[in-house]
Amino acid sequence: MPDYHGYAGTLLRIDLETRKMKKVNVSQSMIKKYIGGSGFCALTLYRELKAGIDPLGKENILYFATGPFTGTLWPQSSRYTVAAKSPLTDGWGESHSGGFWGPELKFAGYDGIIIKGISDDPVSIIIEDDSVTIMNAGDLWGLDTHETEDELKKEYGRDIKVASIGPAGEKKVLVSCIMNDKHRAAARSGLGAVMGSKKLKAIAVCGSHGIKIANTREYIQVMSEMHEKIGNDPFTETKRKYGTTYLVEFMNEIGRLPSYNFQTSVFKDADSIGGEEINAKYLIKPSACFGCLQACGRLTAVKEGPFAYIGVSPEYESLSALGSRCGNTDVKALLYAHYLCNLYGLDTIGTGGVISWAMECFEKGLLDKKFIGDLKLEWGDVDTTIKLIHMIAQREGFGDILAQGSYRAAEIVGNNTMKYVMHVKKQEIAAQDGRAHKSMGLTSAVSPRGADHLYAFPVLDEGGFDEEIRAIYGEEFWPEMGERTNPKYKGYLVYVNENFAVLVDSLGTCKYGTMIPPALYYSEVQRGLEVTTGIRFTIDELKQIGERIVNLNRMFNIREGFSRTDDMLPRRFLEEPSPEGPSEGQVVELDYMLEEYYHYRGWDIHGIPQSEKLNQLGLEFALKDVPRR
Repeated sequence: MPDYHGYAGTLLRIDLETRKMKKVNVSQSMIKKYIGGSGFCALTLYRELKAGIDPLGKENILYFATGPFTGTLWPQSSRYTVAAKSPLTDGWGESHSGGFWGPELKFAGYDGIIIKGISDDPVSIIIEDDSVTIMNAGDLWGLDTHETEDELKKEYGRDIKVASIGPAGEKKVLVSCIMNDKHRAAARSGLGAVMGSKKLKAIAVCGSHGIKIANTREYIQVMSEMHEKIGNDPFTETKRKYGTTYLVEFMNEIGRLPSYNFQTSVFKDADSIGGEEINAKYLIKPSACFGCLQACGRLTAVKEGPFAYIGVSPEYESLSALGSRCGNTDVKALLYAHYLCNLYGLDTIGTGGVISWAMECFEKGLLDKKFIGDLKLEWGDVDTTIKLIHMIAQREGFGDILAQGSYRAAEIVGNNTMKYVMHVKKQEIAAQDGRAHKSMGLTSAVSPRGADHLYAFPVLDEGGFDEEIRAIYGEEFWPEMGERTNPKYKGYLVYVNENFAVLVDSLGTCKYGTMIPPALYYSEVQRGLEVTTGIRFTIDELKQIGERIVNLNRMFNIREGFSRTDDMLPRRFLEEPSPEGPSEGQVVELDYMLEEYYHYRGWDIHGIPQSEKLNQLGLEFALKDVPRR
């Protein structure tokens, strides 16, 4: 077996249908071309899945992957990737999570788990170092994610780390997610439904191995420097104090807090659901993922009443999705609604998106009673929001329709309700109004996993980071690139950001700690990889790795029939000017930005990667899937 540094060196393959397991070495060529995490997933799923497979069928693969920084001293080294063909978008599906599960998988001796097939009965996978067993999970089926974790810890010890689905995943709700460590979510792409389709309730992991480091003396020095950079980052104090909850007030001030299903991006009651309110009344203490100095999690509690709970607070996206987007102002109810989503294993963005779609359709009189019965889907009705969460997770009544996601729900309901679906590629848009932040609009449009603010995570053009823009992108792009409502150069910005963001996801570290403004960039990653793995990547090689993964994700979707027509935003973003606030009058100039983005990507006007680009990136095996015109 090769001598690995930074990697466990082993991938675990499991077929749930045959119960066969196989341990395989990680190839050095895969490390050098794809790094880990998202990159490993991109290559394996492209090579092993056929176009047109049923995402909820036995052919689909569910891949959990860590990166070389996962479980190391690199700052915020908690992350893992999970990927599959998405049942929500019918295209590339990918999500990420922090906590402690990813590092524990490395400590058990595995860089990833590749799961295929469907079990006849509910099962859990139990990994204790070299021991891997598939156990009957009939007694866990039907339990929520917290109950599942508690039961597995009773059986296997408190040190075991658990990733599981709740009732929503079991029932193959298309906005279901995978939860780990009770409060951390691999939320997007409907991957909880894929796990549920395989009748896989949980993966519990406990490891005792260390991670070998290539150069221990230099490693300690480099890691100390990286932690010092994060500690001195001016955003660290804010993140420790508020997590991302402070963004509720900030986004509202600049006119980009999605409200009432994106009818406006100004919410007059934003202060009632923001970070100051939560800290003042409900905060117990900050909580951190593995290896994190910033501790953006918030342990909170509502001590009494119908919304009593104790758990981790919602972050910005959840507060908007279940709050301003649905017109809800009762922060106690929002904290509880978020807690319920975690118990059930529901993506809060998707859940809030489908509920707010239903509320707008109700407001406009478009929902027939044969679908909704006596439900009153009124803005700001927190009791109805919470009731719908239960109904979606259990697929009861109208909740069974909403469980399909808002795009498919509109197909079922008809009556012009599709007009009010705020989606890209059938996935609900996050709390990012592209009219008020043009690069974020483009990011959502071109992301391979559907509406997604994190695939490129552009933030420099809305935070006054003029110096960083000049340094990273070049003087020639300033000042227009730094103007968040100016579409000029946003194609280049998203192109550059995507390449780095997917690299970060492949490393197994956190974008929130790394990419604002960025605190750590290519030169730091280069040094970190060299002392950790012993491999000297050039910065150009690191950039090309990111570009390779982006193009392979794109080709996955091209093979599934996607094209430029799928790089689209809702008509509301394109045709309805933002009605009020600092972004009043803005729409998204999508075609302008797409053409610039495709140009830098080396794709044709239809958004198809060209042969020259695929050859340049070593993706010759994908040439057969390029459509002929």
